[in-house]
Amino acid sequence: MSQLPILDLTAPAASPSAPESSGVKGRYAFVSLGCPKNLVDSEKMLGSLAVEGYALTSEAEGSDFVIVNTCGFIDSSRQESFGVIEEMLDLKRQGKTNGVIVAGCLPERIGGDLRERLPEIDHVVGVFGRDEITKVADRIIGNQREQVDIFRPAPIRALDDRARLRITPQHFAYLKISEGCNRTCTFCSIPKMRGKHVTKPIEEIIAEAKELAADGVRELILVAQDTTYYGMDLYGEVRLRDLLEELEQVEGIDWIRLMYLYPVNFTDALIDKIATSNKILPYLDMPLQHINSRVLKRMQRRVDRERTIELVEKLRERIPNLVLRTTFVVGFPGETEEQFEELRAFVKETRFQRMGVFPYSLEPGTPAEKLDGHLPEEVKQQRVDTLMADQQEIAFEFGESLVGYELDVLLDEEIEPGLWQGRCFADAPEIDGNVYVQGEGLKVGEFVPVEIVDSQDYDLVGVASEDEE
Repeated sequence: MSQLPILDLTAPAASPSAPESSGVKGRYAFVSLGCPKNLVDSEKMLGSLAVEGYALTSEAEGSDFVIVNTCGFIDSSRQESFGVIEEMLDLKRQGKTNGVIVAGCLPERIGGDLRERLPEIDHVVGVFGRDEITKVADRIIGNQREQVDIFRPAPIRALDDRARLRITPQHFAYLKISEGCNRTCTFCSIPKMRGKHVTKPIEEIIAEAKELAADGVRELILVAQDTTYYGMDLYGEVRLRDLLEELEQVEGIDWIRLMYLYPVNFTDALIDKIATSNKILPYLDMPLQHINSRVLKRMQRRVDRERTIELVEKLRERIPNLVLRTTFVVGFPGETEEQFEELRAFVKETRFQRMGVFPYSLEPGTPAEKLDGHLPEEVKQQRVDTLMADQQEIAFEFGESLVGYELDVLLDEEIEPGLWQGRCFADAPEIDGNVYVQGEGLKVGEFVPVEIVDSQDYDLVGVASEDEE
């Protein structure tokens, strides 16, 4: 059996748990796939199951049932999800687990095709049916063999993400501020899976942030499908700046990291808030997807080259020590060699400190499927490799530029006695590099001033200063 991302965690002190008198109703394993937004959904399901008396186990073999929370974003993600589901179903056939529940984006993306392909799945729970996960768990425990599928329409208000059983380490957490997306990017299937943009009210987000802070969280990572659009549907105007103002007041939170910022709605007030805050990190994740205006128009991104460059320059001019992370799609239908070279030149000139590159993935049912000029897979992959090679040099030079500075590092893990793995302001969990810290008497989840003494590819090496927290 291959190594799967089956959860193995101890519930944080403030996480929901079953009443002592209830006992253990059943034992289950959980596999969470996909993005941080999906991870929040996983944590919510885990919390609901804990409250109802279900116990999480790190081994699928011997469990009463397995839940696979799937990703359906692009073909490679769907294939990974199918692979995990099939492996869990094989355990069921061998009598090593009693049931398999499939949840999340894959069922929303492909609908009835999931049942046709894998009829042995016991129950299916769509994205917006997550709060009813205990209903199908109860059916398996009760040996009710009739298959049940729970799909709910996209909500008109954001789901409540409080009372989660968190997968992340105790000291950082993802905070989902909205659901869905109103953008019409021609390559993207997210609106089909997640619905239209729905803002979570400010007061609910603050309540969730306070709950997370009480649970030991020191870094909040704000996620959404379109973070800068926050508030438009609920308040009639974008209100990310107002939300950040409130989040800054939550005691116990030291870092606020912003992810998935669409390159519009950057008001002067928002930029000023980021630039002057002691808690909002000068780290912005802003997917740009391309720089050529014609490609951007075919993508229906609602921005062009001129506006993109103007925004990047404004952000760097007004936010001290800004680290920009972005992503690009190469090999989009009709992308010429000249347009790709324009993107390469932009990357080399702009020098993003953090960057990801993805080959265009043909998504059935999206407008881009009907565009002309689809490129061979080998051409797309070659462009990925070329652009990442350009970026690697830039990223390595950025790391070298930090040598000699003292940076605050949030410690994520003790690798071995005296050696710790952590992150500085420039590093988001899992997607960016790490800082390896030598020091004694340190603690996971603490901020430590670290003198950076070396850089190794995407990572930094440092020594804890004597005046650590």
